[in-house]
Amino acid sequence: MPEPLVPDGPSDITPAWLEHALALRYPGVRVGAVELVEVRQVTNTHAFLRLEYEDAHGAPERMFAKMLPLDPGRRTLLAASQMGPKEVHFYSRLAPDLALRVPDVYVARHDPHDDSFVLLMENLGASGCRVSDGTWGISPDSAATALEDLAALHVRFEDPQRRLAEVPWAPRAQDVPPYGMAPLQYGLDHHRDRLSDTFAQVAEVYIADPARLKHLWAKGPGPATLVHGDTHIGNLFDDGGRTGFFDWGVINVTTPLRDASYFITMALQSEDRRAHERDLLRHYLGAREALGGEAIGWDEAWEAHRLHALYCVVAACQIVTFPADAPPARQVFANAFLARAEAAISELDSLDALRGALARGD
Repeated sequence: MPEPLVPDGPSDITPAWLEHALALRYPGVRVGAVELVEVRQVTNTHAFLRLEYEDAHGAPERMFAKMLPLDPGRRTLLAASQMGPKEVHFYSRLAPDLALRVPDVYVARHDPHDDSFVLLMENLGASGCRVSDGTWGISPDSAATALEDLAALHVRFEDPQRRLAEVPWAPRAQDVPPYGMAPLQYGLDHHRDRLSDTFAQVAEVYIADPARLKHLWAKGPGPATLVHGDTHIGNLFDDGGRTGFFDWGVINVTTPLRDASYFITMALQSEDRRAHERDLLRHYLGAREALGGEAIGWDEAWEAHRLHALYCVVAACQIVTFPADAPPARQVFANAFLARAEAAISELDSLDALRGALARGD
């Protein structure tokens, strides 16, 4: 019987399947055994593998696997989101041509019959990289370099014809259905005492009319381009001072400020953001111009930064459910994430920026 294109779960990653899957990258590889070191159910299924080879042919001993959730209901939901296929497209078709630091991917497969997928990629810990537990952020110096990397991505795909030729699979932000209303409402109904008044008000505005906020975020400034879309601290890693980007499942086409602003608000520690966000935003704008990108003025960039901070509320939609069974590490990360979001929307007075935009009819 031929090996399946995509295994159902981590336990189905057998030596025979892995040997077949790795052969394209490592011709002649022979896998002796696969050990499941750890399996985590996060948004998707995450598994850490240790391999034994009869003939490695350069293949790594440790890998990280990402697949659909094991729970049938969540599996159906995540398959419908197309996050997995978009990541497969990114790593297999686009990542090799980009200067961004991203995890090395050894196998990237998508089964269009059920939208299952599997990514076998670099185990970042084994590579000496650090992934934040939420309690530390990207340093201001590293953030400046990361914003240069994002500027290069954005400028490259400002041209609509190039996007059509190279990333036809990337959706426009306005075509992605709004999400997060139900968990945000749950948080307001059951955990209001754990949320600031400002956070709660933003959540209420979004729940009442998500399309309005989506329109404000997507309208600019700057030309529409390809963005990572989810540049918070949980989707980043530090490689000796160089910031790397993973979790490309919400890659889309929208204003470049989505990446730049969200990175500044949610990748740095709040005290570093307060001290450096203006300089970092100016640095990003300068990097764009140096690369030949369309100029974005300071005033419109700063106003957009204040408005895009509102997205931190939507991004926290799962966190504000405060699940009682969340493991300790997840609770630490969630608390740190929420603290960053609360600080950003408050200190940038984002609710006032929203009211001003709505009053102007933006």
